Amino acid sequence: MVNTQVMEARRELDAVYEVSKTLATSLDVAKTFREALNYLLHAFDWRRAFVVLSEPEGQLRGLCAVGLTREEQQRMQFKAGEGIVGRVYANGIQVIVPDVRTEPLFLNRTGGADQSPGMAVAMLVTPIRADRHTVGVLAVDCLNPDERRVFSGDLQLLKMVATLMGQALLLQRSVSAAHDSLQDEARRMYKVLKPSQKIQHVVGVSAPMQEVFEQVHRVAPARTTVLLRGESGTGKEMIARAIHNLSPRKGEAFVCVNCAALTESLLESELFGHEKGSFTGAQGQRKGRFELAQGGSLFLDEIGDISASFQAKLLRVLQEREFERVGGSAPVKVDVRLILATNRNLERMVQAGEFRADLYYRINVVSIQLPPLRERREDIPAMAQHFLDRFNRDNARSTQFSTSAMRVLSSCYWPGNVRELENCVERTATMTHDDVITDFAFPCRENRCLTQVLHHIDREDAVRPMRLADIPIVEVATAPSHAGAEIESGSLALTSADTTLVSGPFGDEVADMAAAPAGAVVPDDGKPEGERDRLIWAMERCGWVQAKAARLLKISPRQMGYALQKHEVEVRKF
Repeated sequence: MVNTQVMEARRELDAVYEVSKTLATSLDVAKTFREALNYLLHAFDWRRAFVVLSEPEGQLRGLCAVGLTREEQQRMQFKAGEGIVGRVYANGIQVIVPDVRTEPLFLNRTGGADQSPGMAVAMLVTPIRADRHTVGVLAVDCLNPDERRVFSGDLQLLKMVATLMGQALLLQRSVSAAHDSLQDEARRMYKVLKPSQKIQHVVGVSAPMQEVFEQVHRVAPARTTVLLRGESGTGKEMIARAIHNLSPRKGEAFVCVNCAALTESLLESELFGHEKGSFTGAQGQRKGRFELAQGGSLFLDEIGDISASFQAKLLRVLQEREFERVGGSAPVKVDVRLILATNRNLERMVQAGEFRADLYYRINVVSIQLPPLRERREDIPAMAQHFLDRFNRDNARSTQFSTSAMRVLSSCYWPGNVRELENCVERTATMTHDDVITDFAFPCRENRCLTQVLHHIDREDAVRPMRLADIPIVEVATAPSHAGAEIESGSLALTSADTTLVSGPFGDEVADMAAAPAGAVVPDDGKPEGERDRLIWAMERCGWVQAKAARLLKISPRQMGYALQKHEVEVRKF
């Protein structure tokens, strides 16, 4: 008898330990509560269990359940004082019902009495309390064939589990309240910003965007050419339009041209216009975008994609402020403020001979760098809400974000930046069935985010050639004093007295490493001696973020990627 009691006490102690460990794994109480109930049902002779929580309007609504069907879970709704569950919530006391069939207060809302006809079903109910208030109810039922079973031990265990659940709820609500407070503070800061730090239709309370706004307000009144730089989708056209609207030219035309969308001949005709009969189909004189933007601003997007011959034609326009139409000879003078944008590395293109240096110096007068979305995460909640509000207006909906959904948006990498965020919000709001968007409504929670797949494919293709025949040969000039030095690559290295031929997708990286100072990879104090050990040391110091590790080792991210591939270092993903 004593041994049985000791074993029972030990089993209850193990159950409390497992439940507490489960509840501490996450702030998602619906998930952790369900896992805890699932463990208890397997460890004890319990059949079904569920948790209901109170709502502001006084209703008790189901949070999670184990052993109930989806239809039965949808019926887990009670009012305070209604049935056994409602009485326990209202009075804050535990209840044992040996046989629910003989209890007049039992509502059988979830069909517990219908599971085993002809056999007694016992029900154990205990309140969940947090901060000295009842916030919910935990209920379980189990078979009681002889109606003589004593459930005092089970009820005591249930009380301890309910206490742990109450503490978990209190912690989750505290964290959520703190998160909501931070969001409210961010919105308040956004509303009280000075007019000089705000741009219409552009959301940005983060420090990088505030710096961009300040630069825009400074450069807008002048006639200076502006070069907007940043990744695709960061809102370069919106900033260009803001510069125009804040300038003295705001009453004149703002004309946009995407240089990457047109061939060289079409781009020349589109920008400069053409004379009648200048080519087949030219039935009359046509003004170009330069003339249409007279007195206003002309925005040339993707300026890094124009051909070398057209770069020379554009350079003359920038210098002389005049041009000839296609097929014409009379010069046309224009007064146009140029705003250009690109997502390419113009400095590297100039060094490679792909972009004219004189044109680069002409357009790079005032350069404004737009930060990617992952570097301005403070703006994501306000931007997501802005896109959702616009979706609701356009579609007569009243969709809202849950706190968990906003956390998913704030933690995403966003390789497509603001454009991807806008598309994600619109797609999720369109496909959701409820008025509240939860974290499980996003495709990324089920590994169905195609943007992430595409980003992963691009990175894999950049570091893993498929065939040796597809690997380009890159010629890298070396100093005479390094004649005969051998540079290793992923597959092939040839050396000569004055040049080194490097093959593989890492030709640029190897060339950069060859030209880098010796101190770039020489061990410093506190760093391991071996190159592979140094790579692992740097990655661990930087949380396995390659860009940070590259800065720590004073090499470029491309060199870092090549070195990790070369030494077969598996990058951990969190």
